[in-house]
Amino acid sequence: MIEIKNVCKSFEHKEVLKDISAVFEKGQTNLIIGQSGSGKTVLLKSLVGLHEVSSGSILYDNRVFQTMTNKERKKLRQEIGMLFQGSALFDSSNVEENVRFPMDMFTDWSLEEKNERVEFCLQRVKLENANKLFPSEISGGMQKRVAIARAIALNPKYLFCDEPNSGLDPRTSIIIDELIHEITKEFNITTIVNTHDMNSVMGIGDKIIFVYKGEKHWEGTKHDIFHTHNEQLDDFIFASKMFKIIKDNF
Repeated sequence: MIEIKNVCKSFEHKEVLKDISAVFEKGQTNLIIGQSGSGKTVLLKSLVGLHEVSSGSILYDNRVFQTMTNKERKKLRQEIGMLFQGSALFDSSNVEENVRFPMDMFTDWSLEEKNERVEFCLQRVKLENANKLFPSEISGGMQKRVAIARAIALNPKYLFCDEPNSGLDPRTSIIIDELIHEITKEFNITTIVNTHDMNSVMGIGDKIIFVYKGEKHWEGTKHDIFHTHNEQLDDFIFASKMFKIIKDNF
């Protein structure tokens, strides 16, 4: 579980996050949604420690991130998996080497142990025979699956996904969403997804936080979203005619 309490973040004199509090539960896909410039990316980066918050606190299973020593933060980062927007694979490394990278960085496992874990992770994302291929030799969807395999390589307690469907076609996006959701449930991970993809919201939104102009304006589930009376959320979610029709008939 990750809990944030009264988190504020300012850059120089501009306040980007304003007194946000929320709880992200274990075994759930927790979504952060909002328009471009709403503060959702700053919130995600603050959660993983890429930004230091101006005030407030972030707790990882009751461990306060702000009071951790560098050694404690390094240990925590070994419990975190990260799925980047553009996959962020190393072009000069093959699939196997990309997935093994976190193990090379953070463990003293033997090569045999690392390779066994690589095989398990690749099998879990259905890429059993792609070990020796390079990122340039596989599709965008396969690259994303390699990135997921790398993100779970250290069996993380916490998984952060930044726009995981960016650049993918609708069918592949659904596959990636389902894979993230399955892994979250299977390994009981606290997963936080930063997205503006409404298909993701309706498909895997166990819990949804809507950020508007740096503030948390709404939270609920994908089922609750049809009954909201939040004007800003309605404008965001039901901007397309299709979703308006769905809401009117729900």
